[in-house]
Amino acid sequence: MVRLSSQLLAALLPSLIYAQSTTLPPPPPPPPPPSSSSAPTACNNSPDLCPRAYNNITHIGGHNSAFLRDSSTGNSIAGNQYYNATLALSSGLRLLQAQVHLHNNVLELCHSLCELLDTGSLQDWLSKINYWLSTNPDEVVTLLLVNADNQPITSFGDVFQASSISQYGFTPSNTTTGAKWPTLSEMITANQRLVTFITDIDESPSFPYLLSEFSHVFETPFNITSPSQFACALDRPSSSGTASSALSSGMLPLMNHFMYIDLTSGIQIPNVDSIDKTNSPSLTVSNDTTGSLGRHAELCAGPGQWGQNPVFVLVDFFNRGPAIETGDRLNGIEGKAVGRTALPAEGNGAATAGAAGGGGDLKMNKGAFGALVGFLGVALVVL
Repeated sequence: MVRLSSQLLAALLPSLIYAQSTTLPPPPPPPPPPSSSSAPTACNNSPDLCPRAYNNITHIGGHNSAFLRDSSTGNSIAGNQYYNATLALSSGLRLLQAQVHLHNNVLELCHSLCELLDTGSLQDWLSKINYWLSTNPDEVVTLLLVNADNQPITSFGDVFQASSISQYGFTPSNTTTGAKWPTLSEMITANQRLVTFITDIDESPSFPYLLSEFSHVFETPFNITSPSQFACALDRPSSSGTASSALSSGMLPLMNHFMYIDLTSGIQIPNVDSIDKTNSPSLTVSNDTTGSLGRHAELCAGPGQWGQNPVFVLVDFFNRGPAIETGDRLNGIEGKAVGRTALPAEGNGAATAGAAGGGGDLKMNKGAFGALVGFLGVALVVL
């Protein structure tokens, strides 16, 4: 996807971008873990979800949740979300995906290249999510981390321990694909409320709560540029064969539902112009709802496809639609969710305030981005 060295890009960027530090003060230390003496009254914003197994729930998630299109990044066109991770969690999302690179010997949250968009260290991001978990004791959160530079599990394990979020790590009793998953209530009572999948790692007994994504999860296609391209077929891991065979072996289905637009030759960016239609919960079949989130989920769950709801769904700009409505319908809690926090209005500067955003950001506007790629003649896909 990137046909130039990071060193060359770093040398050329200063004339086209500007850097700004938006480092936030460290969060206060988390309080002691909650008592497990009583059962939760609501799990993931609903009493109805407490007795349900983890894999019998649809977890709506933010694709590239660490990469924001707001004032903290100069409204970067590389951004996939308007609101940071902890605001996303407070508003009802329970799945966060992010891309991790090794930069200056530190695991950083970088979009395609750290020279393009770097939103800070993985440890800082995890520390804020750890604090959110500590103040929301009846919630189960899932992380999906893209190990872009194929770092060993020890590198991730060290960061999870340093951020203290490892205290909530869910360790399956049996890591075999198809093993029985506990209910949300059981996970909350055990205080194992963080499920973490990482791409391209080998699982280790030293860090049993860090799970290899493609040993447990399969994904639908993700490089979508037209509403008609949304599909239910297995895209990766190819070793699992078809979606049907992956489901039969107990793998969990992840439905990618985000769309790109061609900025110029060789460059694709998130398609924000169509986001309201893309994230629409509508089930009506019409030209306006082709490729809607609601319709895509219905098709995948229907006969001839999976015969079950997606366990995970990733979207861009999750507040549009809003995407959470589709998740509520699939989970049977439409209109009954409790404990969610309303989001501030877009563009008022509140999107990153006091939570998991920010770091030392490199910001590039649309003109500078196009000029850079046009000048270098490279192909770059912002995934």
